[in-house]
Amino acid sequence: MNDKKIEDSATDPLPTLEEALTTVNASLYPKGHLDILSREEVARLRDASAGGMHGLLRNCALAVLTSGAHSDDPNAAANAYPDFDIQVHQQDRGIRIDLINAPGMAFVDGRIIRGIADLLFAVVRDLVYTAIEMGPEYSQELETSAGITDNVFRLLRNARVLKPGDPNLVVCWGGHSIGREEYEYTKQVGYELGLRAMDICTGCGPGAMKGPMKGATIAHAKQRRGSSRYIGLTEPGIIAAESPNPIVNHLVIMPDIEKRLEGFVRMAHGIIVFPGGVGTAEEILYLLGVLLREENRKLPMPLILAGPKSAAAYFEQIDRFIRMTLGEDAASRYEIIVGQPDLVARTMVKGVRAVREYRIANRDSFFFNWAMEIPYEFQVPFDPTHEAMAGLQLHKGRAPQDLAADLRRAFSGIVAGNVKEQGVRRIKEHGPFEIHGDPDIMEAMDHLLRAFVDQRRMKISGEYQPCYRVVR
Repeated sequence: MNDKKIEDSATDPLPTLEEALTTVNASLYPKGHLDILSREEVARLRDASAGGMHGLLRNCALAVLTSGAHSDDPNAAANAYPDFDIQVHQQDRGIRIDLINAPGMAFVDGRIIRGIADLLFAVVRDLVYTAIEMGPEYSQELETSAGITDNVFRLLRNARVLKPGDPNLVVCWGGHSIGREEYEYTKQVGYELGLRAMDICTGCGPGAMKGPMKGATIAHAKQRRGSSRYIGLTEPGIIAAESPNPIVNHLVIMPDIEKRLEGFVRMAHGIIVFPGGVGTAEEILYLLGVLLREENRKLPMPLILAGPKSAAAYFEQIDRFIRMTLGEDAASRYEIIVGQPDLVARTMVKGVRAVREYRIANRDSFFFNWAMEIPYEFQVPFDPTHEAMAGLQLHKGRAPQDLAADLRRAFSGIVAGNVKEQGVRRIKEHGPFEIHGDPDIMEAMDHLLRAFVDQRRMKISGEYQPCYRVVR
C-alpha cells in the first residue's frame, strides 16, 4: 500500500502543478455580497469587452484554485490549465459561477473545498467592487491623496476585514522563498502572538506569509478563540506567483501594489518583518518613507525585524543598507530581535498597547489608521517601464522620505521583472532594467540584491537571470 506522506513545508503540503492536472467542471452558487450583484456588474465580469475584466477574473480565480501548489512561475498555472475558464451568470436569486476544466486539486469527491470556494467568491467580490470604485465616475477622486485613502477604506470595508474592537492585528511581512529554519521560526512567532490573542495579516502566500498564520491557528485553538482572522492582502499582478495559502480566511485583492501597501499600514496595529527578498525590502522602504515624514513622527507603529539566529547576517545587511541610504533616524523606527519568538510577541503586544492608548487619546479609530499621512506620490501606482526605472533619482542629499520612495520603486520594478507577467515580458523584449544613482548607493543596492540571489531569496522558476543592471 502506497500512502501519500503529507508534510508541513515552507510552501504547502500539496503537489506541483504538473502532478495535479486532473480537471473538474462545476457550478457554484455563492452567498453574501454576491447575492445582490446587478446585471451590469455581472456583465463586467462575464464579458471581456466590458472593461476587460474577464481575463483578470480568470487569472485570479485560477490562482485561488491552485492554492498551495509548488511553483514560483507566474505563468505555471496558466500553462498547466490552458483550457480553464470561469463564467458568471445572472440568476433570479443571485449569480451562478461556472468553472470549466478547473484544477481537480481544489475538489474533494467532486465538491469544491469550502475554504477555496470562499476565496473564489472573494475574488469575484473584489473585482466587481473595484470595477465600480475605480470606474470613470470616480476618476477625479483618485487624483487626490484623501480620495485614494477613502477608496482604500471602502475596498477594505466591502471585504469586511475592518473590525471594531481592541487593536490586535499584526501584519507580518517576509519572503515566500525561505528555508526550513526560517519558516519554523515564523510559525513559532505566530504561535506566541496567537497565545496573546493577536490576529494575523500577511501577503497571503506561502513561506513567511503562511508560517505566522499556521502558528497562530494552534494557539487560537488552545485559547478557544472562535473568530480569529487570517487576512491575506494581495493584488492582481502578483497573485499568480503567490497564490493564497490554505489558512487565509479573509482574502482581499487590492487594485495595485500601492493600495495594497496602504491597506497594510492603515489596518496594522504593529508590523513584524521576517527574512525575505526584494518584495520584503520594498515593503520596509515604503513604511519607513511614510514614518519618516514629519506629520507621522509621533505616531506609534511598532516595527520589529525578526528571524532565527541564522538570519542575523541578513538583518545586518538590511540595517546597514537603511542606515547608509536613509540615515540613523530611519533605523530608530525599528527594532531587530534575533531568536526569542516569545520576546518578539511580548514586544509587539506592548507596542500594540501604546497604539491603543494613542488612538484613544487622539480619538482615532482602532480599525483604520486615519491619522497616518500618506502623500500622493506614495499612492500613485508605479509602472516599472524601462524609462521609469532609468528615471529614478537615487541620490544623496534628498529628503530621506523621498529617497525611500524612489528606492521602494526600484525594488518594486525588480519584483515586477522577476515574477509579474507584464514585467517578465518587458525584460524579455527589452533586456534588463538600468538603474542609475550615486555610486555608493548603487554599490550598496547591488550588494544587497546579489546577497538575495546568493541566499536564494529571489527564487523563480528555472535558472535565475537578473532583471536589472546597475549603472554607476
